[in-house]
Amino acid sequence: MRVVTYRGKWYAYYREAGTTRRIALRAESREAAERALVDLQRGGAPTTVGDMVEQYLAEKGFGAKHNRRYAWRAAAPVFAVLRPDQVDRGVCRTYIERRRAAGVRDATIIHELGVVRAALRKADRNTPAVFETPPEPAPKELYLTREQYRALREAARPSAHLYLFVVLAYTTAARARAVLELTWDRVDYEHERIMLGHTSGRMKGRASPPMTDGARAALLEAQKAAQTDYVIEWGGRPVRSVKRAFAAAAERAGVPWCTPHVLRHSAAVHMVEGGIALAEVGQYLGHTDLRVTYRVYARFSPSHLRQAASVLE
Repeated sequence: MRVVTYRGKWYAYYREAGTTRRIALRAESREAAERALVDLQRGGAPTTVGDMVEQYLAEKGFGAKHNRRYAWRAAAPVFAVLRPDQVDRGVCRTYIERRRAAGVRDATIIHELGVVRAALRKADRNTPAVFETPPEPAPKELYLTREQYRALREAARPSAHLYLFVVLAYTTAARARAVLELTWDRVDYEHERIMLGHTSGRMKGRASPPMTDGARAALLEAQKAAQTDYVIEWGGRPVRSVKRAFAAAAERAGVPWCTPHVLRHSAAVHMVEGGIALAEVGQYLGHTDLRVTYRVYARFSPSHLRQAASVLE
């Protein structure tokens, strides 16, 4: 029995009674196929990493669009066919190098490996898998001043959908995807709230922030010309990405380094600088773990470490 490729797929190949036999190995590379063949020759593959992660995601109720599903889709080609005992530092380093070469940030790689690790530990607290991840990235430093935000907003004004996106992304402190997926039925004028989350499933960073006066005015104006159920639309269709238009507006505003996510970060910084409690900022951002809020934003608080400094007078 040996490993062969057939129509782009990996198979275990052998002959039985003069007849050619093939067994699909569900592998993405020769290395993975060789490991799968060993398991097959031992009498059948044991539970794989792929099985464990799929079970973990299903038990947690993470839907197809959940960020952990996306993370697993990225990691699956490398990890799905492995046994837990085959996951080691070497495999992780190879994965990290591959993802970096594809232009993926270390923070995203950490998240992807974290999903695999969480699933294996959920299945077996004493899992033999050994993980290595990139070092934690430094806290984000780039953010707009209030003047720069106003300049960006005005630079986006000629494009109605981009202007509305900029206003909503800043005033809700939401991720770009949450803003682009927002539908009119989740804009609550009566209670002045914008419900970023879906009615079912768990979505990262999906809160229901209050509607600011600026956001309300922009929404009411946009709704007059609405042609779809989606708040951010152009040409009668939902907008899937604003990256290109946003980059052009950022260039015109004199902040070419700004990305849509910087708006979320800027809003949080401005709230903290304005004296809003970190716990409240974390709720506004939709953080499920307030340690993240403290780690990233505590240093922007006017009172941060003030009491500690007072004893040094």
